Amino acid sequence: MQVKIDTKEKFHVITPIEPALSATMTDGMAIALLPFLQNDVKNVVLDLQQVAAIDAAAAAKLLQIQQQFYENNASFVSCNLQKNVTAFLSEHELDDLLNIAPTESEAWDIVQMEEIERELLDTEDIEFSDTDD
Repeated sequence: MQVKIDTKEKFHVITPIEPALSATMTDGMAIALLPFLQNDVKNVVLDLQQVAAIDAAAAAKLLQIQQQFYENNASFVSCNLQKNVTAFLSEHELDDLLNIAPTESEAWDIVQMEEIERELLDTEDIEFSDTDD
């Protein structure tokens, strides 16, 4: 899968340069996206503005990749979906499972909120472990 990568302070914007995401690309999606979990900046915004079609296997793989990011305390937000991709995800009831923002700016807002939430949860965990003694 060919992608364009734009690194920001707190996240990477990954833009697939493909007109469609299909089952044959699912391994490539994992190879392109999962290595970001090893970086200091782990959060990813997947900009799907150039993707005009997606199939069920590719959508399921995106959901699996998103879950791996959240299990590793990192954000994964998709944005700029074309109408037919949004309709497909809705039709297959995946739109509520995927973290989707209308624009890159709103995806960045989600990443920031999730970063704050993780920091607060980490602080609460430390406070609770201190009071357990």
